[in-house]
Amino acid sequence: MTFAQKLVLKYLRAKLNITAVVSEKKAAEKAFKLFCTPQQAKKKKLHRVPEKGEKLSFTLNGLTIRGQRWNHPQQQKVLIIHGFESSYQYFDKYIAAFIRKGYEVIAFDAPAHGRSDGKQLTLPLYIAMLQKIYELYGPVDRFMAHSLGGLALTHFLETIPHTTDTKVVLLAPATETVSAVDAFFNLLELHDNIRKQFDELILNIAGVPPEYFSIKRAMYHIRAQVLWFHDEGDRATPVKDAIEVQKDQHAHLELVITQGLGHRKVYKDEAVRKRILEFL
Repeated sequence: MTFAQKLVLKYLRAKLNITAVVSEKKAAEKAFKLFCTPQQAKKKKLHRVPEKGEKLSFTLNGLTIRGQRWNHPQQQKVLIIHGFESSYQYFDKYIAAFIRKGYEVIAFDAPAHGRSDGKQLTLPLYIAMLQKIYELYGPVDRFMAHSLGGLALTHFLETIPHTTDTKVVLLAPATETVSAVDAFFNLLELHDNIRKQFDELILNIAGVPPEYFSIKRAMYHIRAQVLWFHDEGDRATPVKDAIEVQKDQHAHLELVITQGLGHRKVYKDEAVRKRILEFL
């Protein structure tokens, strides 16, 4: 963490805790907004994806969601789903490789990411986006998702019919929402009373408590073949949560634990990419 980032963190910590003195509910609302707001997604330089892609867009909750489709039409389709503070364009090498395999490739930027509209991204909104993509451009039976995209994908799969012929690649998915919120509150050193209001806010917005948004829970409703990569040193999404899912001994799930790749390099690794292309 840079000195500037430490200053921003200190400012946010103080601001939220001061707000809590007046209203813990208001502090929780501001914390939730911060939790859902990407800080870097619009600032990063995007990669150059294959130029022959067809530009696509649709409206979701008043937001224009933008993406691309390549090699249409093909019987076999793969949907690429990016993580928080990312973009589908960072998966340019996968897009090119899937095109070479003869697949139709579909990819969109989530709200508040890449070229799509919006300022915040919640998990229910991401799930709704996947449902809309499937409705407009599906059916799809091949999926690859990173980080928050992995959590969204598993919950989306619960809403559609699919079989053991469906194949899913999870790359360092945000396995447990509770773990993500824990890390957020620990980083900002926020009071437990704010956390109670924060969890209540999620319940009011989503209709379910934070612990519902869990790959461990969702995996019991997924029939697809799942290949899961997670690095033992991942600081963003702890591998211990992935191991807890593995302990449930799902016959359709294979967990591959890597070393030295962290949260983002895991999908950039050549050996990982080769394994994914063979699997899908």
